[in-house]
Amino acid sequence: MPRFKVPEALVTEILSKLPRTDGNADIPYFSQLSEEKGENFLVKQNIRFPFFIHDSPCVWGARRGLFCLHSALMDDTKVAIWNPSTREFKILPPSSVQRPTYPGLTCKHVFFDCGAFEFDFKTDDYKFIRFVTLCYVDSECGIESPEVSQVELYSLKCDSWKEIPSPNYSPLDYCLSNNCLDGICYWIIATGNSPYEKVMILSFDMANEKFSVSPILEFVGFFSKTNINVLVFNGSVGVLVYPVEGIDKSFDLWVMNGEEWTKQFSIESIPGVVDPLGFWKNNELFLLNTNYEVVLFDPSTQELKVLGINSYLDHHREYVSLFFYVESLVSISGIQEHKDHIIRQLVGDASKNLNRNIDQVDTKYDDG
Repeated sequence: MPRFKVPEALVTEILSKLPRTDGNADIPYFSQLSEEKGENFLVKQNIRFPFFIHDSPCVWGARRGLFCLHSALMDDTKVAIWNPSTREFKILPPSSVQRPTYPGLTCKHVFFDCGAFEFDFKTDDYKFIRFVTLCYVDSECGIESPEVSQVELYSLKCDSWKEIPSPNYSPLDYCLSNNCLDGICYWIIATGNSPYEKVMILSFDMANEKFSVSPILEFVGFFSKTNINVLVFNGSVGVLVYPVEGIDKSFDLWVMNGEEWTKQFSIESIPGVVDPLGFWKNNELFLLNTNYEVVLFDPSTQELKVLGINSYLDHHREYVSLFFYVESLVSISGIQEHKDHIIRQLVGDASKNLNRNIDQVDTKYDDG
């Protein structure tokens, strides 16, 4: 595979991805958003992924214009890397990691709990890490046995998988858009006994391929009473902390400075919101309100702007996410989009049959 380059952005505009479900057709899809003249956000097109069962993959990383897509279902190992700008789609090979075997036990289910996609500057390689939970049952009576954990690492340069020694913690997929910075990936972990669990940060360095664990985040409080999301904010790793209960939410943003945490700022009492979705320019915060609409909060003016984008996921708001990226020409040695993998539809035709692949582009890309 040729050496990866970091090309100039094809378009400097930042776009967003919003997983949604059409309330009428009950068809899950993503929406590509564009900021118009720095004021309004418009849905440019809707995108489905028929390559994945139920068309609705998890996004486990959006790095340098590339998306890592993973099946949301247990026992389904489908993974793909996608460049929406060049329309290149790479299906990852099945993992070659061997599942452990035990006398008298059968592996009944395989769960993929969470993962991350990041660029390794040391080896000039894109890598994908995922956490695997194996559920075994007694082959005769069907009684479940204790779960077994594995960690798998994929290299795009080698186009292959390998096993990584598993940490003694189970990471939680509580991230806002991006949980990786400078080749290191971060997750929330809880330690202690419920309801007195405390929060720590588990990290993985893509270069040396090793895990590390932070001290307890004392400023967070008990895990059972606090929501906490890992994110990257203005070039630093941070956590956004807010209460579990109530619809008038207050938010504290903490960032990591070396080995210490510093409170960056607080946002007091935003009415009628349920979940944060990610930060935008000038510390503006995307949120999901109680009507399941995407709103944008400006802390400088205290204005809460409804963007007119409804998720339609009133019973599944945990699946609503935003992913920010800059268009890129990075090649992934994949294939061009095909309707069996991806279906795009311009928003002007949103009420028509989503199974038609109507969005054709004649632009030719030069990847240098």
